[in-house]
Amino acid sequence: MKRRTLLLSLATCGSAWSAPVSPALDRRAVTVRAPSRAVLLGAALAGERFVAVGERGLAVVSDDGCRTWRQAQVPVSVSLTAVAFADERHGYATGHGGTVLRTTDGGLTWARQLDGRAIATMMQESAMRGGDAAQRKAADRMVADGPDKPLLDLVVSSPSEVFVVGAFGMALATADGGNTWAVRSGLLDNPKDLHLYAVRRRAQVIAIAGEQGLFLRSDDGGHSFRKLTLPYQGSFFTLELPSERDIITAGMRGNVWRSADAGSSWQQLSSPSPAAIIASTLRQDGSFVLASQAGQLLSSTGASLEVLKTPSLPPLTGVLPLPGKALLALSVEGVHLLPPVVALKNTN
Repeated sequence: MKRRTLLLSLATCGSAWSAPVSPALDRRAVTVRAPSRAVLLGAALAGERFVAVGERGLAVVSDDGCRTWRQAQVPVSVSLTAVAFADERHGYATGHGGTVLRTTDGGLTWARQLDGRAIATMMQESAMRGGDAAQRKAADRMVADGPDKPLLDLVVSSPSEVFVVGAFGMALATADGGNTWAVRSGLLDNPKDLHLYAVRRRAQVIAIAGEQGLFLRSDDGGHSFRKLTLPYQGSFFTLELPSERDIITAGMRGNVWRSADAGSSWQQLSSPSPAAIIASTLRQDGSFVLASQAGQLLSSTGASLEVLKTPSLPPLTGVLPLPGKALLALSVEGVHLLPPVVALKNTN
């Protein structure tokens, strides 16, 4: 229950976990009056268009630099947790109920590619082929539970190649644009089926951050993974790969850890608040920005961690860089277009 409660607070910001999810998989997103003020959880660029996704199947787009937003057509009303694009037209989004959506028109219209019903069947078939009794039992439980488990993040390597992760150790990949999917959970050293909160890719490196200090790294494009050992055993909700050897990961109680040697050793960066850090992004200059539930944005280009000077913000759920050091922040109150921001203070 503790794991579910934590996951709920991060991914849905207050929706009831026990609410039936199956009808929402088959019900179109409801039209909202002010889409830019709704709960939004993830954002990405599709060429010059901004696309954001969030609660109850909401997807919104902006073609004027985030000043105005309009709602896209989405075939589900489950919460959408993350979105990413391969180019200006082809993108994918993940969500509750094991949902994966695809767009081929820059986020204006979306089609369902995968849901928890299909995932449960695939995991059951994979477990039967593997012959592992524990995996079979877990897969049988997923089928019995129904599509109640969210996918939480994704990397889109090309219009056809996508890797998604989520609750209870779910990991899947497609190489044909979502026509077929392969279960990748068995490649991960995750016997407790811990939640997988974030995934990033740079060249052939894929990194996954998860529950209870779980951190996994692949150096061969996701064909194999190894577990990295960190000094902190709390959950990590986000990560970035500034280079193939540099890693930033952050999560519970304001913990931020950095590795400059592909995860062999780690340095903790001092944080100004014990609030959870749940989102991050990389700027073009290689610096990273972290977003916290305390409404703070943090950044660093080296060993120091700095608070960015911004107007008062509600609990944040996402962040995206804009040209010229500006930022787009997402929150429980919608989108916040922030002008070029500078450091308020050094926290070390």
